[in-house]
Amino acid sequence: MLRTLLPASGRVLEIASGTGQHVVHFAAALPALEWQPTDADPGMLEVIRARIAAAGLTNVLPPLLLDVHADPWPVAGTYVALVCINMIHIAPESATPALIAGAARVLGDGGLLYLYGPYREGGRHTTPSNEAFDASLRARNPAWGVRNLEDVDALAGATGFVRTALVRMPANNLSLGYTRR
Repeated sequence: MLRTLLPASGRVLEIASGTGQHVVHFAAALPALEWQPTDADPGMLEVIRARIAAAGLTNVLPPLLLDVHADPWPVAGTYVALVCINMIHIAPESATPALIAGAARVLGDGGLLYLYGPYREGGRHTTPSNEAFDASLRARNPAWGVRNLEDVDALAGATGFVRTALVRMPANNLSLGYTRR
């Protein structure tokens, strides 16, 4: 999916890199892009560093500590894309507008904001498994949960983004692409 949405070259910021498994996979598959992993958990930075080193990749920068609520973000320059996978449902609701506002600050005109994960549509869960997943998230932390697609679209639109892609993915997830106007 990212091959079809990302530009051929430039710098990509990954938010909530976790263990670094996604950034390592993407960087190996898309070597003309330079990747900047980040995570809000300081304990994950060494895990990401080790995974990058083990893969021997030269197009991945050292990971940065980044909480989307921070203003400004500790990144320099402009990026062609921001990739965020499986974060907004495992974060307080305030993380979604903070993520989108941060994306507007670091992406150039035409930059891509890519989000991946489960969403409700029309205020309803799309499958019983997503409803059960949402309940399990909220049981662990009441601030977490599957977000409404329309709310994300509205936040993105109010911040200068237009949705340019919606692709249904395995396990009832969506790939969403928003382009900065």
